[in-house]
Amino acid sequence: MNIAVVGTGYVGLVTGTCLAETGNHVICVDINKQKVKMMQAGEVPIYEPHLDVLFERNIKQGRLSFTTNLEEAIESAKIIFLALPTPPGEDGSADLSYILGVANDLGKIIKDYKVIVDKSTVPVGTADKVREAIAKNAKVEFDVVSNPEFLREGFAVDDFMKPDRVVIGASSERARKRMEELYKPYVRQGNPILFMDEKSAELTKYAANAFLATKITFMNEIANLCEKLGADVDSVRIGIGSDARIGKRFLFPGIGYGGSCFPKDVQALAKSAAEVNYNFKILDSVMDINEKQKTIIVPKIKDFFKGNLAGKKIAIWGLAFKPDTDDIREAPALYIIDELLKTGVTISAYDPEAMKNVRNILGDKITYANDEYEALQNADALLIATEWSLFRTPDFEKVSSLLKTKTIFDGRNLYGIDQMKELGYYYSSIGRETVK
Repeated sequence: MNIAVVGTGYVGLVTGTCLAETGNHVICVDINKQKVKMMQAGEVPIYEPHLDVLFERNIKQGRLSFTTNLEEAIESAKIIFLALPTPPGEDGSADLSYILGVANDLGKIIKDYKVIVDKSTVPVGTADKVREAIAKNAKVEFDVVSNPEFLREGFAVDDFMKPDRVVIGASSERARKRMEELYKPYVRQGNPILFMDEKSAELTKYAANAFLATKITFMNEIANLCEKLGADVDSVRIGIGSDARIGKRFLFPGIGYGGSCFPKDVQALAKSAAEVNYNFKILDSVMDINEKQKTIIVPKIKDFFKGNLAGKKIAIWGLAFKPDTDDIREAPALYIIDELLKTGVTISAYDPEAMKNVRNILGDKITYANDEYEALQNADALLIATEWSLFRTPDFEKVSSLLKTKTIFDGRNLYGIDQMKELGYYYSSIGRETVK
């Protein structure tokens, strides 16, 4: 099948590449000429495990191509995916100007029946707005479908190729059949394609992310309570996670959630609720708690140094909002760095993938190490902000030799309490005993 994907951000590029992998011919469109030129040369503009292999293979085999020309891309396409940004406005609502702008253009240039798919995460009612924008100028039949993505950064290729479920909101039987034909190769193991109306599909994505954000936030609150009561959050996590009704996932406490989805989607859902005069109190609490959780480790650092941080050096391991990505959007590390810099500390940081993106924002306000150990040189303490695998089993003898004092503030609970006691570290984590 011929497919067009409009927008080559994270979602668009993964979607286009994975659709090409099952034999479709995919043209990806972007207005950024430099980015398109880079992709035409075989260079992947984002970091996502395993994406580069599929990207290179499908370009080589002629199934994946890139252009800046929208009309050229959609000419022979049976399905057009809109994978465009929906950034939050000042009031928290999703900005639909990119999507509606392209929809307006599509109405002018489509010459035969097309299925236009909202792949971006969009508020309830967006499909209707896209349909209206296209219809203003369209002289042929078309259908608008909502097909929200459920891609986890770091696992996006697997999530697309082997989805837990595919959600499709479609009113037209013709569009349903075309979308079912497209997705059949991805659900051969029996996972469902769930058909529903467009509004329900749009809400499903927001509801899923908001629920997961709530689960994370609840566990962070339990962790904070554990510290007050002298309980151990790891024991509590295992105890409740063993209940099949609750499950083990998304119960690891830490310094809050970040990224491109959870913060934006929770905010947008709360805004959508407010627009219909519904006070979604849980989401208000989730957003407030998570904002505070991002920097909850800073007071612990201040207390350890008795408020005298000026001239101290802090090493930071991890800058991305989560491991296996270079995404720093709403990353807790950035909030922590901002607070620490106000105290007069110097910061040396290391992240396997995200340093370039951080440098684009912070410049030389901090220093960037070539590896995790270089960051520790003459540092007064180590702060862990992202749970990259290479940080889980470091050479502690080397760590001790590089740090001025054996002091670790762990925002991701990577190390065991008994292990830290045995090694003689001052170790402060989230929701557990502080080792002194």
